Amino acid sequence: MNDNNKMDRGKEHAGPKKMTPRQKQKRNRKATLAAVLCFVAAIAIVGTYTMRDYKTVKKEGELAKAQLEEQKKALEEASQEASGNAQKDSASESGTDGAGTGGKAEKSGSGAGTAGTASKNAATAGNTDGSGNNGNQDGNSQTNGSQQAARTAGSASSANFTSDSKMIWPVSGTVLMNYSMDKTVYFATLDQYKYNPALVISGAEGDQVLCGAPGIIKSIDVTAQTGTTVTVDLGNGFEVLYGQLKEVPVKVGDQVEAKSILGYIGQPTKYYSVEGCNVYMELRKDGTPVNPVDYMTKR
Repeated sequence: MNDNNKMDRGKEHAGPKKMTPRQKQKRNRKATLAAVLCFVAAIAIVGTYTMRDYKTVKKEGELAKAQLEEQKKALEEASQEASGNAQKDSASESGTDGAGTGGKAEKSGSGAGTAGTASKNAATAGNTDGSGNNGNQDGNSQTNGSQQAARTAGSASSANFTSDSKMIWPVSGTVLMNYSMDKTVYFATLDQYKYNPALVISGAEGDQVLCGAPGIIKSIDVTAQTGTTVTVDLGNGFEVLYGQLKEVPVKVGDQVEAKSILGYIGQPTKYYSVEGCNVYMELRKDGTPVNPVDYMTKR
């Protein structure tokens, strides 16, 4: 028994058991693998932090770039606004200067006007007689009044056509279409039958058209049917119309006599293109057409 105890104590004091080469190789592999795993883990950790830092830096760079773009845009807008305000201020100053110059010119003009008024007053004073009345003005007024009265009396006496009065023919041409208000007549241009309230007298373009009796020019109109048309008030409700004219020398209000030139024959309107150049002559009594031949001299 003592021998057994001694053997056990000998084993305890013998020290660690030696490893075989195979065991050592296996242990070295494990150590290498652990080192490799640690290295890979370290690289992964470093890569993760590096990528995160890269993304952060990239994002910060993009934000900084956007901020710079906004600042640049704001500076450009501010510069444009400042330039526009400067131009407006310059235009306002120019307008103010122009207005001032205009005011000065207007003021000068007012002075000239005052001087002109003074000269006019002086001239008026020179023409005034001792009684304080303008002798020239009174004389002119009396003369104008007399002339106006004479014209009025002449007009009243000349425009006095009656049922017994006679008119001369406006042109020497033949009658193309007679007055006809009781039955229709054929209009060649229109190719239809119609009533005709006037005489249609042939003539050549440029022929003189004469007034048939004394009267006053009532109106000068242009119509599609009769072209340029002169209406003469003969008095007592009678009036005569002359159409298809050109180059009319008279004006409304003029006093005319028998044989006064009212105008010249022009080109016919489209209503009388087949009939050719002519004078349209219509006589009315109180607004109603009557037969002109009944009031015209015999040829």
